[in-house]
Amino acid sequence: MDTPVTMFSESPEDPFALRRAASVVLDDRGRVVGWSERAEQLLGFSGPEVIGRPALECMVDPRDRPAVSDVVAECTRARGWFGVLPVRHRGGYRVELGVRSRVVTRADSVQEWFLVGAPAQEVTRWELDRAVLDGMYRRCPIGLVVHSPDLEVLRVNQAIARVSEIPVEQHVGLTTAAPLVDEDAEVARNRVRQVLETGRPVIFTEQSSRLRRDPHRELIVSASAFRMEDSAGRIIGVAELLEDVTDRHRARRRLALLNEASARIGTTLDVGQTARELADVAVPGLADCVSVDLLEPVSRGEEPLQDTAGPVSRTAVRSVSARQAQAMHQVGELIRLRPDAPQARCLAGRRPVLEPAAGVSAAWYAMEPRPAEGAADPGVHSLMVVPLVARGLVLGAVSLWRSRRPEPFEEDDLVLAQEFASRAAVTIDNARRYTQQQQAALTLQRSLLPGDVPEHPAIEVAHRYLPASTASGLGGDWFDVIPLSGTRVALVVGDVVGHGIHAAATMGRLRTAVYTLASLDLEPDEVLSRLDDLVNLLAAEQEATDGDLPPTEQIVGATCLYAVYDPISRRCSVASASHPPPAVATPEGQVSLLDLPVGPPLGLGGLPFEPYEFELAEGSLLALYTNGLVQARHGDIDERLARLCASLTHPEEALEQTCQAVLDSVLTGYPTDDVALLIARTRVLPPEKVATWQLPAEPTSAARARALTTAQLTEWGLEELTFTTELIASELVTNAYRYAGGPVVLRLIHDDTLICEVSDTSSTSPHLRRARSTDEGGRGLFLVAQFTERWGTRYARDGKTVWTEQALGSARPWSS
Repeated sequence: MDTPVTMFSESPEDPFALRRAASVVLDDRGRVVGWSERAEQLLGFSGPEVIGRPALECMVDPRDRPAVSDVVAECTRARGWFGVLPVRHRGGYRVELGVRSRVVTRADSVQEWFLVGAPAQEVTRWELDRAVLDGMYRRCPIGLVVHSPDLEVLRVNQAIARVSEIPVEQHVGLTTAAPLVDEDAEVARNRVRQVLETGRPVIFTEQSSRLRRDPHRELIVSASAFRMEDSAGRIIGVAELLEDVTDRHRARRRLALLNEASARIGTTLDVGQTARELADVAVPGLADCVSVDLLEPVSRGEEPLQDTAGPVSRTAVRSVSARQAQAMHQVGELIRLRPDAPQARCLAGRRPVLEPAAGVSAAWYAMEPRPAEGAADPGVHSLMVVPLVARGLVLGAVSLWRSRRPEPFEEDDLVLAQEFASRAAVTIDNARRYTQQQQAALTLQRSLLPGDVPEHPAIEVAHRYLPASTASGLGGDWFDVIPLSGTRVALVVGDVVGHGIHAAATMGRLRTAVYTLASLDLEPDEVLSRLDDLVNLLAAEQEATDGDLPPTEQIVGATCLYAVYDPISRRCSVASASHPPPAVATPEGQVSLLDLPVGPPLGLGGLPFEPYEFELAEGSLLALYTNGLVQARHGDIDERLARLCASLTHPEEALEQTCQAVLDSVLTGYPTDDVALLIARTRVLPPEKVATWQLPAEPTSAARARALTTAQLTEWGLEELTFTTELIASELVTNAYRYAGGPVVLRLIHDDTLICEVSDTSSTSPHLRRARSTDEGGRGLFLVAQFTERWGTRYARDGKTVWTEQALGSARPWSS
């Protein structure tokens, strides 16, 4: 079968193509023996005009003949020549032609010269193109691959051969992307096939191009490809330019990681969260495993010690391998570093440690003893340890290592890791400082709030206190349960306006003032009036001394609710200074908000507060709270109040459970303001525990009081207290008869203590004094004070009551 002949069209750009070049034949004596039509077009001579004539005579200007003669001599010696010659046109002017000459031997051994010429400008441009093409194949650093229509390699340049380590000639005939691993080769073949089929070029498309001889080495190339066609428009293949952009890809990836770190590291003022954010950014973008270890004081929010030889606290761990992460020290563990550990050297020198090919060695696992026992990934090969330094203080170290990614860490990776650590260190230090200040403020706040509320015969109490979220700052909410005389109890909740340590300090001062005022047994409205004066005084002091405080820390007022419950009369008296109303639940489960008169906030001054009295059945619930429970930036206060009331519809449940139910129902998230909640279940003192007599204002009342007291104590089985109680009652009734006038009321209360009260219509307060030996009186109250645990005076709108308390079983022998 005949071998088919492939016909190629001449390139229209080739100056020596048959249609573009002039052809001339000279005999061995230099005479013209052949002349083409194109020669006539370029030089103007017809064939008859030049054939038979010497070429030097008719075609060369006399001035150029010496130079042309030298060319003739060179051509004869080399049996060929290529260059530019000046040729004379028939019109008399000079034409420069690019000329190729070759000697031709005829059958009769006669030699002739075959000359092909074209305009010198076209030849020069063509030769430049050929030089560029030759450079692309031999010296260009960018890879060039020419593919056939059936996706076989026709030709590659030296750059491809250097990367693949396969000689140029051995690429010919291989399938497209044969040196690549199967996964990457398939992508490359699809790209070339798409260009071949569509004719649309591909420009700067990046792809992974891992070689079969080294499949673990990362290699990223930028590919550009176009379809090749001959002058007739027939498709003859695809040319592809391949550039190694691995370094550029890594640099771009590092920049992307740096941008990601800027957005993700330092979102909160929390040390642990910042450490986790650092680890999350570094894995897997930079390392296969990361651990963040802080000096032990830093993990507690304290100032780091200058001696970095102490233990470190594991704060965060992140790994692409769960098995590897589990084998390491876990978060919260304290680690004592060995001196040869890379982390110890990093902390001591305050400089990063880079071990690009550390291998699995004892020094490598000085930080992680358990992986050293064989639990580690055997592919671990590269390590970086970077110190966390902020404001000149060493806070800890970040350890990064690679096990699955084959390439070791480089200096550029170390620079990136240092940038991560620098950003994280500043945030960690800010978080540490904030935590330190927050803990100090919270400690102050907790020290100012009540601890465990003691048992009281009038009520059963449960309470909750939730500080505001850290973003809102320290608040000034408080609550109190204050025992009063006569088995009564005061319930207090308050809220200082503003946030910060000044609010907490003001809260402490107001709480102390409430305690002092409560000890005076003042009415609720009178207590709030005195507090109003105090807040005005505090505001004036702050304005004079702390005028530069931010608005959130300026004290501009406070709200307060003060309630007094009497378990004998079951009456409750309440006064409010612009505070949310308390909720009351009856024993049957009916809940309502008290519609009491609301006075102005504390600090306005000059406006009155009104008391509100109501009766509470035994087993009722009284819920006092601050506005942080029911007010929120996004939410309906009426809806929250409704949820509060719904949570109190089961008054028989345990109070602790009720307290938690209120918080779970009303709060939808962590509060943005402090929340104080106080729930009290009322008790009633049985009638048989209280004895009351009205005595006339006459001299015999003292004797009558002694007799009544003796009889009642005998009935209660408290005979051991008879003597002291007779003396107390006699002295108090005598004082009332002498200095008050009007009826006198004697009341004995038997509870955890024995209480003796004498009430009269006078507002004159008795006072204790030491009588001289010559005085006839003045010893009564002194004796009363000696025989009682406590005593005092409380005032009502129509008189006063002097009261005493004796501990049961505390009878004292008489001594003169």
